[in-house]
Amino acid sequence: MSFNDKIAEKVKEIPRSGIRDFFELVLGRDDVISLGVGEPDFSSPWHIREAAIYSLEKGETSYTSNLGMEKLRKAISLAVQKQFTVTYDYRSEVLVTVGVSEALDLACRALLNPGDEVIYHEPCYVSYDPSISLAYGCPISVPARPENNFEIRAEDIEKKISPKSKILILNFPTNPTGAVMKQKELQDIADLCIAKDLIVITDEIYSELVYEEDYKHVSISSLPEMKSRSILLHGFSKAYAMTGFRLGYSCAPAEITEAMMKIHQYSMLCAPITSQVAAIEALENGSKSVEKMRREYKSRRDYMVGEFNDMGLPCHMPGGAFYAFPDIRGTGLSSKNFATNLLDTESVAAVPGDAFGVSGEGFLRCCYATDINLIKSAMKGFKRFVDSIK
Repeated sequence: MSFNDKIAEKVKEIPRSGIRDFFELVLGRDDVISLGVGEPDFSSPWHIREAAIYSLEKGETSYTSNLGMEKLRKAISLAVQKQFTVTYDYRSEVLVTVGVSEALDLACRALLNPGDEVIYHEPCYVSYDPSISLAYGCPISVPARPENNFEIRAEDIEKKISPKSKILILNFPTNPTGAVMKQKELQDIADLCIAKDLIVITDEIYSELVYEEDYKHVSISSLPEMKSRSILLHGFSKAYAMTGFRLGYSCAPAEITEAMMKIHQYSMLCAPITSQVAAIEALENGSKSVEKMRREYKSRRDYMVGEFNDMGLPCHMPGGAFYAFPDIRGTGLSSKNFATNLLDTESVAAVPGDAFGVSGEGFLRCCYATDINLIKSAMKGFKRFVDSIK
């Protein structure tokens, strides 16, 4: 029996993740050096793991409030105020979710009516477009240009605004480019959102992972008049190496948080209590572990980007996250052909740039959350391959 005609049309329209499709080719191959999986190669710090284990030993296995544990929401409110200088009421403006992906889905479903437009910058994380579409919104992409180091400009956003525009999604530092935003350009975008009455969803998942000493990360939610029209999304996966804990959160005006919570309570009910206990420990005592990992990522970044530029693959210096995004257009190969041939000949896996939208064609995403010795071997493979096609 075929169920194809039974599948929802909206789901049929959505493509599989380009990242996952490519890495189906890698499964079962022990010889491959992977620069593709976007997660830390570190284990979660021991004190965070111990907090989770101890909570289980104490029998903390119950449901929590739909919003999340009160102690965790208080800790989130304090951490956000310290990091982003924005104050949220833990009682009504903070929602704990199953990863940032759920928070994004909740925000879209809480705000969008069929036909509402959502503007986002591209190349971008693979779930933005599908999350908008599944909420019956219309995704509108704005290219982030390599000549601007993949920052987004207010004038480019303005060109895409229409009477149906409702939301702008920002993600800086960005997956896959590692781009960061200067405060001046971010203020221009904030002014535009106020003038055009746009709500901003700002995905801050990589905000702890910035590398230049003279750069201070700023969230658009902290700028004048922006808290009331922003939804700040954040989580524990990247900075704390807690991907498997699947825990995120949103901070937003009470009315929006209530709307998101209503969907959350009927779908997820609450995030796992064990993960919430671990997150409390991360926020209260995890800063040294984050800094240690950040320094290691910076060292790897500097090496990888230098190697790409030396071998003739121009690569901007990413200001944050843990991805390099080398330009392979000069080779004459498409992103997919380059990545496939590199995998076949050198057993090095990187993600074709077009997996992150059409604006990513001509680039590759290479994750440096990978052991430095593996990175060095991968760079040798890259150089051999590039030399072979010159």
